[in-house]
Amino acid sequence: MGAIGRAARRHLPHGTAPAARRHWPVAAVLAAALAVRAVALAGYPTGLWFGDSVGYLRVAVTLAPSITRASAYGVMLLVLRPLHSLFAVVVVQHLIGLLTAALLYALVWRHARAAWPDRLLLPGVLGAAATLPVLFDGYQIQLEHLLLSETLFTFLLVAAVVVLLWNARIGVWTAAAGGLLLGLAGTTRSVGLPLLAIVLVWLLARRPGAPWRPAAVLVTAFAAPLLLYATWFKVAHGRFALTGTENVFLYSRTVDFADCSIIRPRPGLLDLCPPKPPTGVSPAFAVLWTKQSPFFHAPGGKMGANERAGEFAWAAIRAQPVDYVRVVARDTLRAFWWKRTVYPQRATFRKYDFPVKPIRLSKRQAKVARAYTHRVQSGRVVEPYAGWTRAYQHRVYLPGIGLGAVLAVAAGGMLARRGAVRRALLPWLVSAGLLVIPAATADFDYRYVLPAVPFGALSAALAFVPRRRPG
Repeated sequence: MGAIGRAARRHLPHGTAPAARRHWPVAAVLAAALAVRAVALAGYPTGLWFGDSVGYLRVAVTLAPSITRASAYGVMLLVLRPLHSLFAVVVVQHLIGLLTAALLYALVWRHARAAWPDRLLLPGVLGAAATLPVLFDGYQIQLEHLLLSETLFTFLLVAAVVVLLWNARIGVWTAAAGGLLLGLAGTTRSVGLPLLAIVLVWLLARRPGAPWRPAAVLVTAFAAPLLLYATWFKVAHGRFALTGTENVFLYSRTVDFADCSIIRPRPGLLDLCPPKPPTGVSPAFAVLWTKQSPFFHAPGGKMGANERAGEFAWAAIRAQPVDYVRVVARDTLRAFWWKRTVYPQRATFRKYDFPVKPIRLSKRQAKVARAYTHRVQSGRVVEPYAGWTRAYQHRVYLPGIGLGAVLAVAAGGMLARRGAVRRALLPWLVSAGLLVIPAATADFDYRYVLPAVPFGALSAALAFVPRRRPG
């Protein structure tokens, strides 16, 4: 057998055996993660619908961006439309999830290998460990199964951070690539737009003599996809913007604390004074999506009331800044609770679990599904694979306190290894930003937490990698 093994190694391509020894940890976890996703696809072969799914599919069908949310994910659906299959969309999203983990591994392995050139296995083990929350979290796998933009958004954002951290020096081309990916992420989910400020602060503070040229290139590249998208939006809706309801979402954030006896809004805004929400529904959700919404019968809907909603929201924040900070802090901390609680309302909360029974499509869903796939197929649940997937999801996931521990470990590692701060700080700040920004501009939702996890894991891994050895 030894002679056979030696003969086989002689016929392998040069470098294959060393690569196998170095990268077998990530190969093993990727294979296991692929198997888990294959079981989920066997149990739920038609994908899962969410309230936003109709809007995204409509973008692919009508070629017009959504009024209420950034819609670059709809462009991905448009590219996949010739397949006429929601199953194919879900397969692609699972592959994107695996590719996101591969990017995390590549970056960690690169820096760890440079720091420990004589350690054959350690860089691979550390890199594989950074991928575990992305590859095996049951809620992450379910999110990849949903017809939502988070999977694509997370991949684009991870790719941007990986590009910026790939080399010690950030040149013009690196800044351009990072800025372009960051801009594409912003057109996929608007929560990515404020992250530009985090990246710029990190870039300009990296060393004395701030790198103004790469920063300028990064901003220019970031703006390019936004300008193209805003032009598309203007052609479709007559307004040069990314959405027509950004102020409405900020208004929904303020209704949790707004007191019109303190704000004293002008008469034209009195109809926006917060109503009492229905039982079991968050105030922000109630004013956006229920019949108690002040925009339900407003001329032009949410887009027609966007300017007034912004005026009211900023008046509330100026009049009650302490209450605003309190609400933002409360909803940010929800991400770190041990147990998931029903929020923002029960129907939404249940959407993040693999269903027990097939769910019949609504008329709106059936209409857009027929236009996209040329047929209507209600969600299928195939046993025993579906039961295995549900059992897995409820047992294998990163609880909120686990995410808090990952960020705390990353912070501790940066304090222990000052040389690692330059690398580990960027993903740590991005992770924190992805938790705070939704709580500050809209509302808390559990699907908003999951994109923050890869960056926390990346920061924790990089924080314990020492500086590159001289030579």
